[in-house]
Amino acid sequence: MGSDEDQTNDEKTHDTQSICLHAFADLSRISPPMFVALLKACYVRGTEKATKKFQVLQQQVLLVLQNSPQPGPATFVLQCLYVFPILGPVYTEGFSHLIISSLRRLLKFVPAEAEAKKLAAKIFLDVTSGFVSHEERVLIKLLEVVDVKLENIAEAMCDPEVYDGNLDKAKAYMEPYILNLVESQSFMLAVTLLERFSIRPSGDEFLMRMIEENQFKAAEKWATYMGKPLLVKLINTYLDLKLLKNAYELIKKNNLKEDFPEVHYMYKESQLKKFAEKGLWDVAESRINNNRQLLEYLVYLAMEAGYSEKVDELCERYALDGFGKCQEPQAKPTITRFLHLKELGVEDIKWVDEADGLLSATSFIEECKVIGVDCEWKPNYVKGSKPSKVSIMQIASEKKVFILDLIKLSEDKPDILDSCLKRILHSSSVLKLGYNLQCDLTQLSQSYGELECFKHYEMLLDIQNVFKEPRGGLSGLTKKIMGAGLNKTRRNSNWEQRPLTQQQIEYAALDAVVLIHIFYHIRNQPQAASANSGQPKMEWKSNIVSHMVDTKKSKPKKTPNPKSTKEVLPMTNTLFN
Repeated sequence: MGSDEDQTNDEKTHDTQSICLHAFADLSRISPPMFVALLKACYVRGTEKATKKFQVLQQQVLLVLQNSPQPGPATFVLQCLYVFPILGPVYTEGFSHLIISSLRRLLKFVPAEAEAKKLAAKIFLDVTSGFVSHEERVLIKLLEVVDVKLENIAEAMCDPEVYDGNLDKAKAYMEPYILNLVESQSFMLAVTLLERFSIRPSGDEFLMRMIEENQFKAAEKWATYMGKPLLVKLINTYLDLKLLKNAYELIKKNNLKEDFPEVHYMYKESQLKKFAEKGLWDVAESRINNNRQLLEYLVYLAMEAGYSEKVDELCERYALDGFGKCQEPQAKPTITRFLHLKELGVEDIKWVDEADGLLSATSFIEECKVIGVDCEWKPNYVKGSKPSKVSIMQIASEKKVFILDLIKLSEDKPDILDSCLKRILHSSSVLKLGYNLQCDLTQLSQSYGELECFKHYEMLLDIQNVFKEPRGGLSGLTKKIMGAGLNKTRRNSNWEQRPLTQQQIEYAALDAVVLIHIFYHIRNQPQAASANSGQPKMEWKSNIVSHMVDTKKSKPKKTPNPKSTKEVLPMTNTLFN
């Protein structure tokens, strides 16, 4: 025998099933008020979340509308819309959308009864007059599903016996109502009603009003309805406002490319420039689609960015022998001075991809008090796919930079790599500097989770956390501190290719060694001078994380480190906030 609780649950289940069967088996003898009450009961008794319950009920309502509702499914639904407001706003809108959506699906196979449009028009008049309460979205959905026209509104406004087809009275009613919608900035609703009831106000004032209020979707819907002259005016207005994307998409949607041939290339070139500025050269190249004009523009962008190897790569791949004779793009990017590795006094860059070199580099790094750490990996543009493995790790002292080939070292000598990096990353005597360390450490852990060296860290300082309002990333901070930013052209290049280009090596080295120089600037700047100059106060010592454990791999220790400036805290509290 079951418990009393089991018996109670069985009774509730049986009760719910009885309600469903009673409500949905046969509608020929069920009135709209009774149906609405039963629909609410089914929803309230349901045990799923609200969205799931609405989905199930919508399917059930679609089925029940085929069970002989009187005088017909469309009329039955419209009568229910008069009842829903009694339930209050919590249920009215949701149930109204539910039942209208079910009717929409049914009317794809079964025509609505003759009286349905007239009743829908009457509901519209009652709602707009304030006699019945419904949301505007429900009203628009109703008009679309039942396909109510202005003549239906006109017929509903007078006695059917004296209706002569004159629409003036209906227009006289609709125009001030739509005007009020415009004044209340309900532009999309106003446009939808104007289009549905074929009302065409003269002049461009309405269009300009929508543009002034940034209601571009409504403006485009209106211009499309009014025809090509207004579409052309809207496109030209977009171009005047520098809204190139809006203009391009409107031209494409309405097949007006022949009328605006230059806009197509203007937009494509602007897209290429944005990708180039972000270093997404592979993405930019994929958008060219073998178009010679766009290809030449991309090459010039690479030239102006100083990305010589990309220029050579594109010219070789697409056989651009006569490229030097091509016309240069009209808009040239502003020439910006970037920081160069030589300015920082770096004496040596060591590429490390074998055991002896790694052991030698580790011995050198262990003697440093401060090092800069950075990582690079190949960008992955496939949505939903796993990120690429970290390809290289840069570790820099003030005068020397080591670039570790993590991919090769982890494959050839994983034990030696793990041992050497533990000596560096787990050392409490070497301060490790980084910028946005959360990103790099998370990527390292995901790439090489089997290595112990990436499971906890000692003595970390994220330079980004020292500055309260960092802008422009590391490049922007470098420009603020040292007078010149970093050239990020190669940030998203292929870091898995071997050998790396000289430009890639210098880029990687610069990202790590510049952290040392920024730290020296912070350390040597007196707190009083910082306050008097109006610069943000830089309390770098309080941002040092003395001990960090990757909480995804193991539990953090709870004992304090007497040498540290902070307590022993989990990674999520000290770094990822």
